[in-house]
Amino acid sequence: MKRALKISIVITIVSFVVLAFKPVSDNDRYFQIVKNLDIFATLFKEVNSYYVDEINPGELMKVGIDAMLKSLDPYTNYIPEDDIEDYLTMTTGEYGGIGALVDRKGGVNTVVMHYKDSPAEKAGLKIGDQILEINGISLEDKDSDDIGKLLDGASRSEIKLLIRRFDRDEPFEVFLKREKITIDNVPYFGMINEDIGYIRLTDFTTKAGKEVGSALKELKEEGAAKMILDLRGNPGGLLDEAVNVSNVFVPKGREIVSTKGKLDSWTKVYRAPAEAVDNEIPLVVLTDNGSASAAEIVSGVVQDYDRGVLVGRKTYGKGLVQQTRPLAYNSQLKVTTAKYYIPSGRCIQAIDYSSRNPDGSVGKIADSLKTEFTTSNGRIVYDGGGLDPDIHVEQFRYAPITYALMRKDLIFHYATEYYYGNEEIAKASEFALPDEDYEYFVSWLTDKDYDYTTNVEKNLEKLIEVAKQEKYYPEIKEQIEALQKATLHNKESDLITFKKEIKALIEQEIASRYYLQQGAIESTFNKDRDILTAVDLLQDHDKYLSLLNRQ
Repeated sequence: MKRALKISIVITIVSFVVLAFKPVSDNDRYFQIVKNLDIFATLFKEVNSYYVDEINPGELMKVGIDAMLKSLDPYTNYIPEDDIEDYLTMTTGEYGGIGALVDRKGGVNTVVMHYKDSPAEKAGLKIGDQILEINGISLEDKDSDDIGKLLDGASRSEIKLLIRRFDRDEPFEVFLKREKITIDNVPYFGMINEDIGYIRLTDFTTKAGKEVGSALKELKEEGAAKMILDLRGNPGGLLDEAVNVSNVFVPKGREIVSTKGKLDSWTKVYRAPAEAVDNEIPLVVLTDNGSASAAEIVSGVVQDYDRGVLVGRKTYGKGLVQQTRPLAYNSQLKVTTAKYYIPSGRCIQAIDYSSRNPDGSVGKIADSLKTEFTTSNGRIVYDGGGLDPDIHVEQFRYAPITYALMRKDLIFHYATEYYYGNEEIAKASEFALPDEDYEYFVSWLTDKDYDYTTNVEKNLEKLIEVAKQEKYYPEIKEQIEALQKATLHNKESDLITFKKEIKALIEQEIASRYYLQQGAIESTFNKDRDILTAVDLLQDHDKYLSLLNRQ
């Protein structure tokens, strides 16, 4: 604490020295800085001396810094030294570990996916394996952060896991050597049918553009004459990689994005640096409210140049650029330095980035606050918070019973049991759970806890509460009780009514057991409404051209 206080005092003294050499016009502003630094240092000292309980200086300072930065925008953040590794993983896609994703299932830390050719796969770990110990340390009371730190480590370092597996009576040990794990930006690409290729892009870390370009070339060699680029749920990443991914589909020299900031060095135009892999192939980009930042640059370039059609839902609305600045003691500041603008001149930053819907999407923006722009072919588009798709597909909502089954991890556990009872299944894109297996699933649930409340039941409870408060309940009691009886959910009947959506999730989970992430993705091809809409559009060339004003 004494050291922290000394640092604060030194900062104050240095600030006074700097102030002495500043032009008179800057004096007021810099005096305010020095004044408030002095107040902060003395406040910190007084809290340390007199607060009733012991305080942790580092934690208290981080809370103060986080609160200060939160008043600016959601993306300007302080990164302490302890979190630097996680930040580097986010930007480079690389870390030292075993290449497995672990989550709590039924209260136990469980392998939910592992990467192809990773140490986890080489050691024989399977989805559904429960990790009880890491290097002799019990995981019973460990949270996900603790487990991540235990699993990750230097490349070639050894790690010992105690595993409990569905088909074994006793736990057993697995020995692994950590390796440098590189998370692919493109976890999957393949053919949906004989002439439509599909590329799933989940991040914009280093080499994203190269991965997309390579995937497109391979798919064309396999016969792809049309393409779907899936950017749903992609949170963005490196600005340079947004330029490189866009350049896969647009010609060299085209403006991709421009940035405007306080300093001249942050105001620049980024152009496609190389020849496109293919700037003619019919293209559909899938978006949703999880498509943000770099994903929105690529989507915006495709839309503004009428290079392809956006299908799905409105994007997130993040049009701010961040840079990292080094701070003392190996910490860093990720600070917003500019806004970016896509080729039509639009900034897709949400006008009020502090107010969003519960799902993170941009709230409705009044038309009077939007500005009209045009694409290369004269189509009208707007700014003010995300990109509107050219074809809107309504978000699919699962039934309450389906949410309950997922929340209780029952679909996950059933898929694990199915895997150990069936040696093989059909290709992921063709696999369909037989009706008799679904009937077994229904009976398997008999002794499982997955109760739930429907929205109708919740609203009826609210109605009863309000009716009682306003003294109307006795008069409408009979009608409400009749409604309750008519709408009371029945788990057995709901399992039949919502069989289609429940079955689809079971099939996806089972496919992942046999074919990993590739299987989980391919199993959705004939069920995903966004993909089906994109396929229908690409098969109707006249409609595709008319949407882009090319006819």
